[in-house]
Amino acid sequence: MVGISFVDRIGSTMLFPFFALYITQKFQVGMTQAGFVLGIFSVFGLIGSAVGGALTDKFGRRKLILFGLVFSALSTLGLGWVNNFHLLIPVAAFTGLLSDVSGPAHGAMIADLLPVRQRQEGFGILRVVGNMAWIIGPTIGGFVAGHSYFTLFVMDAVISCAVAFLYYRFVPETKVPEAHEKQPENLFRTFTGYRQVLQDKVYVAFIVITILMTMVYLQMYNSLSVYLRDVHGIQPQGYGFLLTISALVVILCQFGVSRRVRGWPPFINMSLGAIFYMIGFGMFGVVSTYGLFLAAIIIITIGEIDYHAHLTGIGGEFRARGNARKVYGGFWTDTWYSGCHCSISRRTGHG
Repeated sequence: MVGISFVDRIGSTMLFPFFALYITQKFQVGMTQAGFVLGIFSVFGLIGSAVGGALTDKFGRRKLILFGLVFSALSTLGLGWVNNFHLLIPVAAFTGLLSDVSGPAHGAMIADLLPVRQRQEGFGILRVVGNMAWIIGPTIGGFVAGHSYFTLFVMDAVISCAVAFLYYRFVPETKVPEAHEKQPENLFRTFTGYRQVLQDKVYVAFIVITILMTMVYLQMYNSLSVYLRDVHGIQPQGYGFLLTISALVVILCQFGVSRRVRGWPPFINMSLGAIFYMIGFGMFGVVSTYGLFLAAIIIITIGEIDYHAHLTGIGGEFRARGNARKVYGGFWTDTWYSGCHCSISRRTGHG
């Protein structure tokens, strides 16, 4: 499963960081219009993730993952084919709906496979593997984007279909039928269960903090690329290299930092991560040389490592709460899309 995730991440890291550059360049629009499209994509991704959380236990993790991989690959091609900006909006909505419908299933599958004590390190391993893909993906994506953005969409679709085949061939279903669950699962019962989440004050606080942090962090993957190109003349290859450096820092420091802060209160780690985010992102607003951009990325990445040292483990513990696993899992995945939508809205508010 780790190897398959690595291949899947290569495809997404080739395309996702350059999406804002693609929209602004191909359709000759500003970040306001591009942000609107990205916002539509994110809002429908939020809906798709919520639906995916509801369907995870009903249909099983494996089936939902296969569905998400294949149909999101096909819909992603539409983003590369469309030539009219007004048509791009409904295509982005449809693609966003399918883009992470299997997200909760991925998280639930990991929680199925690992005992509680090993989840933090297990998610850490997947995070390092994902960052290994970030070394390869943006490097290739930056080079390809300099010649043809459409090729990026094709490559991502091909890789997603290949990953779907690998899942079908090598990964079994991990859901274990629960003997005490007498009533069959359905969407109504699952969405009714969301009320249980909203009554969990600790988890709601966790969600709000995660949305705020994600709102800041995702600037690195949407508005930063356009800002560096338009204000400082940094081409896609240079932006891709910044992301590669970030991934290298995670690979070199992830396990050391995680072990050192393992016993620390989770919100202390989140607070330290927020301070590093503040310094790193603030630097992009005042410095103007590529070397200092590299320093800013490294500072942001250190904050990311510190923040995520407990984040995925906490999310996994909530997702493992018996019958509520799909509910908590759906909400935890939705924080990414909520933060993404807020960060895009905040950026486009400045035109």
